[in-house]
Amino acid sequence: MSLKTYSFKVVVEPDEDAQGNAAWYAYCPALESVGGAASGRTREEALSNINDVVHMIVQEFTEEGKPLPEGPKDSVEIEEVSAEEPRIAVTA
Repeated sequence: MSLKTYSFKVVVEPDEDAQGNAAWYAYCPALESVGGAASGRTREEALSNINDVVHMIVQEFTEEGKPLPEGPKDSVEIEEVSAEEPRIAVTA
């Protein structure tokens, strides 16, 4: 079985929680339709949470033999990760 590495584009935006406190919202455009979104109190927490979510989604799809959703152009690719445009790499 061959392994592929997917690199998912992640968007992180300032947000607020239900109580109006500052928070961060992170989502993966390619996987948003299947639950690829998360939030956190800090940008780092939101990125950590979306990382966990994306790994779970990829694992579930690969275990079930389903192809991953094709996201918008540029949302899934294999490239170097930069701090300015966070991406999540998953090998499956």
